[in-house]
Amino acid sequence: MGYRFSGHESFPCRYSWLPKAYRALSKDPRALVDDEAAMVELGVGKNMVRAIRFWVQAAGVAEPAASGLSVTALGTQIFAEDGLDPYLEDARTLWLIHWKIASNAPEPLYAWESIFGRWHLPEFTRSEILDSFQRETQRMERDLSLVTLEQHFDVFIHTYLPTRGPKGEVKEDNLDCPLVELELLRENGTRRHGANGRSECVYKFNREPKPSITSHLFAFALSDFWNSRHSAERTLTLREIAGGLGSPGKVFQLSEADVWDRVSRLDRDTNGAFVLRESAVQSQVVKNKSLDSPLLAVYDRESLYA
Repeated sequence: MGYRFSGHESFPCRYSWLPKAYRALSKDPRALVDDEAAMVELGVGKNMVRAIRFWVQAAGVAEPAASGLSVTALGTQIFAEDGLDPYLEDARTLWLIHWKIASNAPEPLYAWESIFGRWHLPEFTRSEILDSFQRETQRMERDLSLVTLEQHFDVFIHTYLPTRGPKGEVKEDNLDCPLVELELLRENGTRRHGANGRSECVYKFNREPKPSITSHLFAFALSDFWNSRHSAERTLTLREIAGGLGSPGKVFQLSEADVWDRVSRLDRDTNGAFVLRESAVQSQVVKNKSLDSPLLAVYDRESLYA
């Protein structure tokens, strides 16, 4: 598995980066190839150019091409001038970006897959996660320094939580990552760690209902999960959809009750593309057909299920 621990240059993705990168790449696929030229084009420093190059791919807005980076169909549908949400004003776009970053199957970001996909406790601390990272990277025989792992974790945290000053106040000028708005993580007090009893922040997953994840957005994520990780299967268990690695339940941090409620409406919401088959032993969802270009339905511009 080609896990990624670096490439973000210790920068979380910022609000303006994806729209700026899309506009530059739609004009010239080589716009981000040369660091110096990209610095002028985007008005940022060299390390930020490299970070933008990383995040535009992680978010599924662009992909490697022989000439540089080519914008994807998803990137064009969202960020074109007449696109669905070119200025990141819609919460559904933020959920889509989070989905793409956290569910990447071919080249997963390690912190995202580990924390959203494999961590089974409702909360965690920095030390607990770093201990886990070190154990797993040693098991994988990846020779990574503690500094690399710390930077990777810090980028993860600052993707979803605002930066705070020395007295705990939020630094408004640092609220740069749009995914902070999703409130997927919360600070939940402190606890002591290790022999020295050092106090550190406790982070808690927000598993409350998330109405901004609409029924069509959930169906989009389920379809993407199915195609990328279970393409040969016609049925998936409710357990896999709620708790499988890279599943909508895990990536969106939905409760089992919330997933059940959403799955029970899939037949209606997708016009029979996905149907729940209830069983006393193991309930399953049956995939009767693929969803053709479901992104438009996510934004309610047009029902592609009718």
